[in-house]
Amino acid sequence: MADNQAPLAVSMGEPAGIGPDLILSLYANRAELGLPPFVVYGHIDFLRARATRLRLPVAMVESTPLEAPARFAEALPVVHIDGLVPDKPGDPTALSGKVVIEAISRAVEHSLTGSCRAIVTAPIHKAVLYSAGFKYPGHTEFLAALCAQGGVTPTPVMMLAHEALRVIPATIHVPISAVPSLVTFELVVSTGRIVAHSLRTRFGIAEPRIGFAGLNPHASEGGNIGTEDYDIVGPAIAQLQHEGILAEGPMPADTLFHLPHWRKYDAVIAMYHDQALIPIKTVAFDQAVNVTLGLPIVRTSPDHGTAFDLAGTGKGSDASFLNAIRLADELTGGAVHRAAAQRHY
Repeated sequence: MADNQAPLAVSMGEPAGIGPDLILSLYANRAELGLPPFVVYGHIDFLRARATRLRLPVAMVESTPLEAPARFAEALPVVHIDGLVPDKPGDPTALSGKVVIEAISRAVEHSLTGSCRAIVTAPIHKAVLYSAGFKYPGHTEFLAALCAQGGVTPTPVMMLAHEALRVIPATIHVPISAVPSLVTFELVVSTGRIVAHSLRTRFGIAEPRIGFAGLNPHASEGGNIGTEDYDIVGPAIAQLQHEGILAEGPMPADTLFHLPHWRKYDAVIAMYHDQALIPIKTVAFDQAVNVTLGLPIVRTSPDHGTAFDLAGTGKGSDASFLNAIRLADELTGGAVHRAAAQRHY
């Protein structure tokens, strides 16, 4: 367990994308934003080249996590990962793949040992990583594998958060045609357990209240629009209630996500990707934060991709990345979150 004086670990992400730009921009405005100390995992010469391209006066220094807090005020601490990383915004190349993978691995390693108190990940581009040995469906699955202990890999659960609004898709990147067969009793129960546990232990909510969206329109409308909500989702919620979890539903998603109703819950579990992401992106398109629940470490990330078209231009919004840093600080007991004016997540 890291203490709240340890830095946050920030992985560089895809070099041709917008992640490095946002990291550098946020660091350049660290005093104004009141940011907690963080250390970047990536290639220091590449980061210097990108800062020059963006005309950002950012000094950098190779550093260990232990040294980072003392150095943060004067220079951006970087855990240097050696390799080939060209500064070509919008032009991803497999040359940098090994550095991107190693940066994530080292950041997770230092978070697991407590040298860093959380990891904030910049977006990656999986297509160019596969040629560098990346063997996972996505970023989150890779993080879960890195967190495996005793041969057991934790089950990651994706949450999107903005202020008091939190939503979790029970199924994620799968075709809509596959969703009904994937929404099982076991999936709904295990997701509910992980969310309830995380809300208690990470978010400090003693008795979290969780709402569940139905799979079908009108939550199956008495069995007239499918039976999954009665056969599967409802019994799973009953099991969670039996375990003492304040779970409610299934409810029609079109009314559950009406803001006054949504705010009654500490989190809402939706049955599929768009059912969850459309409402959160409607109210907080460039400000929501992706939080991975179920891991032994805290992981947050901005809720956007590599944005190749904006890389190197200095025009991308850093709001989501900023909120990801602030939420990682909040969830690990840092000082920044105590200023009410800075609670933007």
